[in-house]
Amino acid sequence: MQGIKLALLLGAFALAGTASAQITVGVSVSATGPAASLGIPEKNTFALLPQTIAGEPVKWIVLDDATDTATATAVKNARKMVTEDKVDLLVAATATPTSVAILEVAHESRTPQIAMAPVPPAGDKAPWIFTTPQSFGLMAEAIAGHMATKGVKNIGFIGFADPYGELWLNAMRAAAERHGITLAVVERYQRNDTSVTGQILKILGASPDAVLIAGSGTPAVLPQATLAERGYKGQIYQTHGIANRDFLRVGGRDVDGTLFPVGPILLAAQLPDSHPSKAVALEYTRLYEAAHGTGSLSTFGGHAYDAYLLLAAAAPEALKKARPGTPGFRAALREALEGVRELPATHGVYSMSADNHNGLDGRAAIMATIRNGEWKILQ
Repeated sequence: MQGIKLALLLGAFALAGTASAQITVGVSVSATGPAASLGIPEKNTFALLPQTIAGEPVKWIVLDDATDTATATAVKNARKMVTEDKVDLLVAATATPTSVAILEVAHESRTPQIAMAPVPPAGDKAPWIFTTPQSFGLMAEAIAGHMATKGVKNIGFIGFADPYGELWLNAMRAAAERHGITLAVVERYQRNDTSVTGQILKILGASPDAVLIAGSGTPAVLPQATLAERGYKGQIYQTHGIANRDFLRVGGRDVDGTLFPVGPILLAAQLPDSHPSKAVALEYTRLYEAAHGTGSLSTFGGHAYDAYLLLAAAAPEALKKARPGTPGFRAALREALEGVRELPATHGVYSMSADNHNGLDGRAAIMATIRNGEWKILQ
C-alpha cells in the first residue's frame, strides 16, 4: 500500500512539473522596419503592463520581427516562443502579413493568438486567432457612409500591395456598392516604395471625387504627399492605420484635412462621458504618457493594451480549468477569450463569440479629421 501511495505521489509531481508557475505571453512586434512607428508604441506598452494577472505571475517575452515582408522572422519568433518558452498566449503581430504568418504556428501548436492587426478570414485556423483592431468592414462602412452624405459618386483607391491593402480594397468595394459609390480606379504600392508618381497620375486621370489611401504608419504619407504635389483638390480619406504621431510629423501640411475612421482612444478626451471606452482610454493615455511624455500616445499601443485587457478578462476563467504551461490551459484560455462579453477597452467594447473573434461594433468607429496638425472629432 505504501508503495502505491509513493507511486501516486511521484506521478502527481511529474504531472505538476509539466505546468508552469506563471502565465507566459509571447509577443512579436515590428519594432524596426517600415511598420516601426506602429510597433514601437506596442513594445513600449508591454513594458508598462502588470507583472501579475488573476493572482498569477506573468512573463512578457517581447521579440522584434523587423516588419520582415517575407515573414520568416515573425515565424521564427513564434516557433521559438512556442517550443522553447512554452508560451500560453501569442500576442502577434503589428502588421497583417506577419500576423497571418504567425497564425500557422498558433494553429499547429494549439496556442491562442491575439493579433494587433486586422486579419483575413482564417478558415479552419479561425478558432485560434482573435484580433484587437476594428475590422476592415466596420471602418469601410464608416468611410462610405460619410462619403455618401457628402455626395461622393466615384473614388480612387491606392493601397498596400499586401493583405492589408487587399482586405481594405475588398471591404471598401462592398461598402461603396451599398452606398451607390463606384471605384473608378484601383492602384497599389509597396510599404517601402519611395515613389508612387505613376500610380497617382493614373488616379488623377480618372478624376475621382475622392481618394482612399489604404496604408498604415508613415508609408501612408507618400500617396497623399504626391496627390498634394500634383494639385489634387478632392477629398482624401485614410484608414485607421494612420493614427500615430509619426504620420503627422512626416505628413506635415500635406495631411491636413484628411478624413479617417478611428477607435475611441485617439479622441478620448473629446468624447462624452457616457462613451463606454472613455474612462479606460484615458487611463491608458495617462499610463503611457507618464512614461513617454505628453503627446506620445499612439492608437497602436492601444491595440497592445486591449490585448492585455482581454487576457486579464479571460485568465481567471481559464485558471479554474488548468494550470499555465499546459495544453489544457491554452485550450481553456482560448475558450475563455471566446466568452468575453461587453469588455470596455481603448478601441471599443469587445463581445466575443464562437463566430466573432473581434467583437467590436459601431462604438469602435469614430470619424475624425486632421486640423492644424492635430486629431479632431469630425463634427
